[in-house]
Amino acid sequence: MTNKQTFKSDEEISPLDTIDFRGILAASPNPILIVDSDLIIIEANSSALDLFEMDRSGLLHQSFIRFFQAVPSPILSHYENAVREGGEIEDETLMTTEEGIIKHIELKITKIKQSDFAFFFLRDITSEREKQRNDHMNLHMLNNIFQQAAEGIILFDKEGNIKEVNQAFCKQVNLQKRDVLNRRVASFIPENFHFKVVKIKELLDSGRQARGEMPITHSEGVSVVEFTTTPYVNHELHMAILRDITEKRQMEIQLKRSEELFKDLFEEAIDAIVLWDQDGRVLRANRSALKIFECTLSEILTKKIEDFVYPLEMHKFESVTHKLKAKGAVRDEILFLMPNNQLKHLEFTSKLHSVDGYNMTIFRNVSERHQMEKSLRESEERFRKIFEGTLDGMVLTNHSGQVVDANPVALEILSIGKDRLIGSDIKDIFMIKENEDEEYLDYQLKLKEEGHANYIKLIKIDEERLQHLELSSKYNLLSNLNLTVIRDITEKVELQDQLRKSDTLSVVGELAAGIAHEIRNPMTALKGFIQLLESSMGKDHEMYFHVIKSELQRIDSIITEFLILAKPQAVQYQETDLAKIMRDTLELLNAQAVMHNVQFKERYNTEIPSIFAEPNQLKQVFINIVKNAIEVMPKGGTISIAISEIEENKVRISISDEGIGIPKEKIKKLGEPFYTTKERGTGLGLMVTFKIVEEHEGTVEVESELGKGTTFHIDFPIKKG
Repeated sequence: MTNKQTFKSDEEISPLDTIDFRGILAASPNPILIVDSDLIIIEANSSALDLFEMDRSGLLHQSFIRFFQAVPSPILSHYENAVREGGEIEDETLMTTEEGIIKHIELKITKIKQSDFAFFFLRDITSEREKQRNDHMNLHMLNNIFQQAAEGIILFDKEGNIKEVNQAFCKQVNLQKRDVLNRRVASFIPENFHFKVVKIKELLDSGRQARGEMPITHSEGVSVVEFTTTPYVNHELHMAILRDITEKRQMEIQLKRSEELFKDLFEEAIDAIVLWDQDGRVLRANRSALKIFECTLSEILTKKIEDFVYPLEMHKFESVTHKLKAKGAVRDEILFLMPNNQLKHLEFTSKLHSVDGYNMTIFRNVSERHQMEKSLRESEERFRKIFEGTLDGMVLTNHSGQVVDANPVALEILSIGKDRLIGSDIKDIFMIKENEDEEYLDYQLKLKEEGHANYIKLIKIDEERLQHLELSSKYNLLSNLNLTVIRDITEKVELQDQLRKSDTLSVVGELAAGIAHEIRNPMTALKGFIQLLESSMGKDHEMYFHVIKSELQRIDSIITEFLILAKPQAVQYQETDLAKIMRDTLELLNAQAVMHNVQFKERYNTEIPSIFAEPNQLKQVFINIVKNAIEVMPKGGTISIAISEIEENKVRISISDEGIGIPKEKIKKLGEPFYTTKERGTGLGLMVTFKIVEEHEGTVEVESELGKGTTFHIDFPIKKG
């Protein structure tokens, strides 16, 4: 309750008898009371009677205070003072009728001059205060709605300046409220949509609402909002409610695209697509379906799918239909009879309630595939007969090199079981290191480019057996399969190798005797004259004579090797201690080893059996190999010599160096006439070595790794004379 009290100084009022009070009361539309100094009501107009909801007799002579019990006593005391002492009071208070109805009253008390009476001017403001209270409640509710609304709400003036926003709008534009206020609405709208802003303003200025969609910009891009603008929500500001429909629009666009895509896929699909109802009646069919079923659209729409089923396949069709109803989807093949009496094998996939509640079946004509499969089976049977019955080994591999199949001959050549071979990589079977074998890389490249290629590979079948295999491959002979024919050409290669060596040895043998004697005779004269010349010359030329004699000695050793190759030697085999011969050899070569900073590391088993051999020839073998080992280590190193019994009837001598090693492709040429890996050499030393070992029924095996060194393994049989 609000108190407004204003006491004015007494002013002179016209005498009571000069004023027509009843006329004033009757003429006033507002309630008026005349109250004495004891606050007793002595007069009231009709409006006052209506206010108090009483008749005249009931109201007059009643105490004013009776109707204002809710007013605090200090306030009532002020009212009494105003009547008794003069002055004027304006106040807003509450009154209670006889029926207990509370009313809001605007009260003005004016003392009648020169009397003990006062005018009480009353005005019922109950409805106004009720309206204010409702307005306040509505405003409070509106504020809650404004702040809690999920949609963005903005209040803006006629110029488009934003005066208030809710949190939802701030979230929509990704800004703080302080950064939004007083900005223009148009600043959030792309420039090419400003024409819409102008139209909206025209509608608002004319007092009309505006609705529609509009893009708004923010820090994260552009959103689409659905808006409703209302003019003059509080006489000065317009209101806009914005709902973000970006996701909705995107979904609508996506749905539209999906529908268009489905339509395109349906009409343009290569496979036949048919939509049908629960009775099997065709409702829709694409162009491919019309082509497969040999019908027009109007014709097929009068049919059921079962109308096309070949009569002898009807039982299968009924079984498929039952399965479809049970599982909701099915895939199968059935023979169909077309209206033109053409039979077609159709593969189909059916699904219930797939499109808009209708059932869908996708058909594919596989008649040609059936015919091709039949022809392929016949072709495969013919191929299988050839594959299994040929005398050559045959292997089928995929393009990754995995073995898919092999015939019995291939299994026999490779000495491997079929279970182990199938699924293996062909490179592993033939022990091919792809990155190290240039010939294999060339073979693979030629196979892919030309469709066929040959390749020869030496493989180790077991501990004792090596095989030369010729691979002849045909690319993609069968679907995604390559055919490789395997032939064992070991005997052929060995015969060719023996023939070549035999021819070379024959030529060397024929030339050796004559050349050796022809060279040795003048060599004897040269040696004699050099010795005479050396004795007659001073020491100034000693170095030159040393070089000349060294080279003559080298020529003499070559002649000796020629003679060994040229004619059979008178060999006296005897029981020989290999360790002793090796020690004698190393002692002989020790000076040369020291000059080259080479050390010997010996490891002999305690009980090395003797062998039946020619000692001098074995010494020649050891000299050739150890000397070569020294020469391949110009910066020095270690030569390891080991002698051990490797089997009950064999003894092995292993000589290892730390040289640069020998390439794999050159190892197999060692021992051939005139083949050498040294800059100065004839190759006769190793040729003689191999020949001596062979005459002793031994073998030479060479292991080498580039950058690490080479090992010669010489194996002799243990025999007694």
